[in-house]
Amino acid sequence: MRSASLGGLEVSRVGLGIMGMSAFYTGAGRSEAEFVRTIHRALDLGITHIDTAEVYGPFTNEELLGRALKGRREHAVVATKFGMVSYTGRPGFDSSPANVRLAVEGSLRRLGTDHLDLYYQHRVDPGTPVEETVGALAELVAEGKVRHIGLSEAGPATIRRAHAMHPIAAVQSEYSLWTRDPEAAVLELLRELGIGLVPYAPLGHGFLTGGIRSLEGLDADDWRRTNPRFSGGNLERNLRIVDEVRAVTAEVGATPAQVALAWLLARGGDIAPIPGTTRVSRVEENAGSDDVALTTEQLARLEALTPAAGDRHDAGGMAAIDR
Repeated sequence: MRSASLGGLEVSRVGLGIMGMSAFYTGAGRSEAEFVRTIHRALDLGITHIDTAEVYGPFTNEELLGRALKGRREHAVVATKFGMVSYTGRPGFDSSPANVRLAVEGSLRRLGTDHLDLYYQHRVDPGTPVEETVGALAELVAEGKVRHIGLSEAGPATIRRAHAMHPIAAVQSEYSLWTRDPEAAVLELLRELGIGLVPYAPLGHGFLTGGIRSLEGLDADDWRRTNPRFSGGNLERNLRIVDEVRAVTAEVGATPAQVALAWLLARGGDIAPIPGTTRVSRVEENAGSDDVALTTEQLARLEALTPAAGDRHDAGGMAAIDR
């Protein structure tokens, strides 16, 4: 597996998001043994970049990763997030310095480690100036508890202010063939500042794999059942995107997931997607995207895909991003 650079932090070009092992998706919490095998297989394939967050579960996802990494911690770049759980009693998002201090200790304990390789503010806290949050994170860097700082779904002005306080290594945002939002302003700014981009949901929450053509088979509490792009007739409208990806897939001799990831990887060495999965077979498939080479013509065809129908989050979710 080749590597990518996130503001000086070297990670595998393809990472692993493990949120779905504990929350929000069909199959969450069903087989820890299988989940641990999946994480171990990722490491065996050279996938070093593993992403979690305290709110996934909550807490159980970090605990799972901590158990899976026993004896293998040195082979992993561990990324986690804070700010959507308040330990100070504040309602809503909490990135106050006091909460940052409490959150990091919990994550270190659950993950069974003495340091976090990449620590993200999960969502911008409108009640705390980002300078105060980053100031607290900078202290953790100085203490050796955090190696690199990240932001998730932050807007350009916030990114610039945060980076002026302390170098930001990575910004995490949804980015894929059906979510091109970072291209409007964020990606250019990140490259100006030397910050890497970590696309989450790079397979469109599983949609770009081609395996979802209806909501049948999804658990009743699967988050996608209420997501605007999967509901209200939009799933059927968006099938054209998968069908267009399949046309390229047939030429390349790869899977739709591999083509979708290869398109992202071709965007630059400062982009490191973290496709999520719970299964060994999917980890192996995703890792194979590192070897898929798309032609200029194929990249152009993917570039020209029609935009997805529907917002990528519900109203509350959309209000919490790009701040």
